Amino acid sequence: MIDLRYSLAIEATSEPDFFSFYSPDLEGFSGVGHSVEDCLYQAKWGMTDHVRLLEEQGLPVPLPPKLGIAWSGQFTVGEQI
Repeated sequence: MIDLRYSLAIEATSEPDFFSFYSPDLEGFSGVGHSVEDCLYQAKWGMTDHVRLLEEQGLPVPLPPKLGIAWSGQFTVGEQI
């Protein structure tokens, strides 16, 4: 199971070996990866670092939404509940 505190959107790019990702719940958080799995790995640790930096700078940290998780066979998708 993929354990992310915030929702994550992963999008294909025009380059076949790059994907972009961002969290609509965590303003300013985005990145790129070479695969969906790479994006998930980077996002998991990147979200932790992003929240830590917000806290260090005294900026507000959004509360993680409550997500209902469904497995599609390829991707983990979240639905707001």
